[in-house]
Amino acid sequence: MALEHQPDIVLMDIRLAGGSGIEACQQIKDQLPQTKVIMLTSFAEDELLFAAIRAGATGYLLKQIAGGDVIRAIEGAARGESMLDPSLTQRVFFEVRRSIKKEEAVAFQDLTSQERQVLLLIAEGRTNREIATDLFLSEGTVRNYVSSILSKLGVSNRAEAAAYAIKHHLAEHI
Repeated sequence: MALEHQPDIVLMDIRLAGGSGIEACQQIKDQLPQTKVIMLTSFAEDELLFAAIRAGATGYLLKQIAGGDVIRAIEGAARGESMLDPSLTQRVFFEVRRSIKKEEAVAFQDLTSQERQVLLLIAEGRTNREIATDLFLSEGTVRNYVSSILSKLGVSNRAEAAAYAIKHHLAEHI
């Protein structure tokens, strides 16, 4: 029906007779990218919420919502706003934070514990000599660690390595 009528906004149940509202949302967004899709559901399940967001839904509302709030959601979608049932906001923030932490942890997964320590000191602006003293290593060993770190991170110098460490919050993963 969306292809036939090309609506500006679709208000759709997440569970459809004979199909999935999430799949329908994905198809609508693939073929009519300007159409806004608001998912309406009785289910406050994280899996469905995030699947709807990935499918391109503009909004996700629980059916317990008042009629006036549905109208405001539709009006907001028309203005290009996204909306989320207030009871689900905490879940989204938690998932975003978890995802960021996971991404940051992956950023250093190829480094050994000692390489992470060396990188942390590089990010603090320490020289090889200072790092060697702090970690009770020889300068040659520190140079080897630095070379290994640069290679594993795919960066070309200490400044890039330091920026990478800061950007991905290395200190939280030591």
